[in-house]
Amino acid sequence: MQRTRADVFEQIFLVFLGLGALVGIIVIAYTLYNAYKYRDTGEADEGDDLPSLGELPTGGQGGKKLFLSFGISAVIVISLVIWTYAALLYVEDPGDGAKSAQEDALNVEVTGDSFAWFFEYENGIESTSTLRVPAGERVWVEATSGDVWHAFGIPDQRVKADAIPGEYDETWFQADESEAGQQQEIKCFELCGEYHTSMVGTLQIMDADEFDQWMDEQLTMAFTIEDQNGSRVTEGYELTLESQESDFEGSYTADEFDNGTIEVSDIEQAGKYNVTIEPTDGQFEPVENQFDMTGPVEETYTLEMNATERTANESETNDGGSA
Repeated sequence: MQRTRADVFEQIFLVFLGLGALVGIIVIAYTLYNAYKYRDTGEADEGDDLPSLGELPTGGQGGKKLFLSFGISAVIVISLVIWTYAALLYVEDPGDGAKSAQEDALNVEVTGDSFAWFFEYENGIESTSTLRVPAGERVWVEATSGDVWHAFGIPDQRVKADAIPGEYDETWFQADESEAGQQQEIKCFELCGEYHTSMVGTLQIMDADEFDQWMDEQLTMAFTIEDQNGSRVTEGYELTLESQESDFEGSYTADEFDNGTIEVSDIEQAGKYNVTIEPTDGQFEPVENQFDMTGPVEETYTLEMNATERTANESETNDGGSA
């Protein structure tokens, strides 16, 4: 079971709290015990060897008690420092072995700009103000800024990363599976200007299946083909879709459209796409377009008749009018 950042910091807190309480109880109890044992009752016998004012205390078995107490304290403190350092190294980089912790994680680029947070997932999908993540999965964050210094932070996840123009600060977090369905606040931890306090966002923790469904919805394109009269065109063309940033390329004939509309849902990478609509019967002019996909796409294209078809239609219309 992978530990979250919150788990690590909670464990460190509990260990320090427990040891601090234990040491405090021992010291206070020992002090009270000695204060009671060696209290002045005013009943000293004449033969008792009482210390005089300014005399150094004797006893303690030649300093053995003092040496033992310092030795035990040193062992406890050094062990605590080593254990804490190891825990913080895990927080710095939770990767195990030669495999990078970022390879199988969800990677998100976070940009602070104009008192708002902008999120871009590794597949090119973008979101503003709301960062959606799956519960139980590690999320790596690369924080930067588009204007001034900010600091990206999620208090409930014990996350903080500097967002500095021209630089990237990496960190990670992992929401516990029990937190699925929760919304947590994203804040700016750097005084960045007049609207610093309003620079907030939302961390939406989703069930893994729900997150996958949401991401599939973001990677969806819908194309509608119409003629100049606004009527759906159902035949006589082929649509080609090509990504500029991946090896995706798909072709769809008019037969695959449903009343002039087709939905493409096998997209894996957002970004810039080229669309070409080629006539298959010479009736329409070809159409070329380019768009930048950052979320669900709905495009409508109007097909214009080519010059020959347009002239023929005009002639038929004129002939019909003369008759």
